[in-house]
Amino acid sequence: MKKICVLTGAGMSAESGVKTFRDDDGLWENHEITEVATPEAFERNPELVLDFYNQRRRQLLEVKPNAAHLDLVRLEEKYDVQIITQNVDDLHERAGSSSILHLHGELMKSRSVEHPHLIYNQIDDLNLGDLCENNYQLRPHIVWFGEAVPEMENAIKLVSEADIIIIIGTSMQVYPAAGLIDYKKEEAPVYFIDPKPSIKSSDSIEVIAKKASLGVHELVNRLL
Repeated sequence: MKKICVLTGAGMSAESGVKTFRDDDGLWENHEITEVATPEAFERNPELVLDFYNQRRRQLLEVKPNAAHLDLVRLEEKYDVQIITQNVDDLHERAGSSSILHLHGELMKSRSVEHPHLIYNQIDDLNLGDLCENNYQLRPHIVWFGEAVPEMENAIKLVSEADIIIIIGTSMQVYPAAGLIDYKKEEAPVYFIDPKPSIKSSDSIEVIAKKASLGVHELVNRLL
């Protein structure tokens, strides 16, 4: 069974109604990134950071997987499919994909500030005073700016083993995620699906300049 590695970004979930965190003006819901998405921000004003992610989590509970998420599940009929997502939503899981690696963490989980391996499902709001089993404060299970990406080595391994690479809804401009493509097999074809692609088609890359639902549907039908 051939291996497909799918790299997804914000454009994958946009059609579900998930707002991209970062607006055109660079702000995250009217906040500077340094106010809500760094370890220092959490130390400085934990209530603000917790409220920011509580709002994102509430919004996520109101949306559903879109056609692109569902089409990726169909690929599993014929391929060993591994999804590597930069998204912190759980829409791939809810659509039914079997194997998902979250590079930047998961909005629907929390973890201990002192013991990062203590990770909990988090559906309700997360508040100051919510503690792990060792009595340390819980924080969003999100990789903030300035923090290491713990799943990076696993992601590199998956990309290096893939026979086909599909990139959906991400510019592949943000590192370290953007560097993943450098680890692919030389002969592995790359399909790049984005309505405003940042790259052009070449010998090894086919650009499909469509939004996720249309581009993924077209490609999945072709591969099946």
